[in-house]
Amino acid sequence: MKHFSKFAMIAAGLLATAAISPKAQGCTRVTFVGDSSLVITGRTLDWKAPIATNLYVFPRGRHVKSYDTAQSIDWTSKYGSVCAVGYDCGVTEGMNEKGLVVNLLYLPGTYYAEQGDTRPYMSTSLWAAYVLDNFATTAEAVQQLSKDQFQINAPAMPGGEATTLHMAIADETGNSAIIEYINGKISIHEGKEYQVLTNAPPYEQQLAVRDYWQQVGGINMLPGTNRSQDRFVRASFYVSAIPVNSSHPTALAGVFGVIDNCAVPTGITVPDRPEISTTQWRSVSDQRERVYYFRPTTSPGTVWTDLKEFDLYPGAPVMRLDITHPHKILTGNVIKYYKEAEFTPLYRMTPELAKKLSE
Repeated sequence: MKHFSKFAMIAAGLLATAAISPKAQGCTRVTFVGDSSLVITGRTLDWKAPIATNLYVFPRGRHVKSYDTAQSIDWTSKYGSVCAVGYDCGVTEGMNEKGLVVNLLYLPGTYYAEQGDTRPYMSTSLWAAYVLDNFATTAEAVQQLSKDQFQINAPAMPGGEATTLHMAIADETGNSAIIEYINGKISIHEGKEYQVLTNAPPYEQQLAVRDYWQQVGGINMLPGTNRSQDRFVRASFYVSAIPVNSSHPTALAGVFGVIDNCAVPTGITVPDRPEISTTQWRSVSDQRERVYYFRPTTSPGTVWTDLKEFDLYPGAPVMRLDITHPHKILTGNVIKYYKEAEFTPLYRMTPELAKKLSE
């Protein structure tokens, strides 16, 4: 009983903290790990202002620079990937041809490095791409990221909010990692048990809230609001309820169901509570089959991209699917609607660019 009361006090304190957080915005990520090598990751993207998002397929062999000054690193991509790209200049998430999935979610209060840090810069617009380009497994990514050899540079988003993010990684075995920067220091949780991520507070505290509700029992009661902690609890309970021996179609439906349960309906606003924001899109990455599903809230259909159908060899073109301004309602396999394109990452925000991206 004393142990239970301790969790209750921790959870109550965290919920109170979230209630006064001025910047917390919503996203939810879950990874299902089943039998027959079934690993499926889903997420919602929630934000108070529209984020124009299109899909890109990147081939192997691209030379990429992490920042546009000498204080940077560079690499040549080992793996092709399909990515969701915000404003056509920032990689929000994606899945590579090895089944590695990376999702970026908002984490208010993050700061990545101390003043005067001399390490190379990594733009937030390329952080997810760096992992997708270079690593086949979560363990490989964690081994490299834990060296902490660069500092994240986070230009403000249109509207002025800082791009403060944490990262979720999952590979085709279901091994996950949560990467955060707390007080300028990297923090990493790695293991198959880290299936869920939302937003505030930092991950250690989210786990404390989950532990409290596990003792309550999800069949008896679950928190139902759109707050980050409540979504974390619901997603944790529901993803664990999907039978591990589910068929492939059932597991896909289950993950879509979990993220739908955590989505924020269009039009929901609460005065002085900007963390409750409309879900703009959902995605599901089928890591066994290398198929990426994407569903904009404003569209009646789900589109999917099968990486196995694309030319990913070095020298192949970057391909782009226009989700923001389609010429028709898109649904199903959309490979024929991808067009050759260029991708220019965002390194710094200017007033002129912010105005253009907000149009």
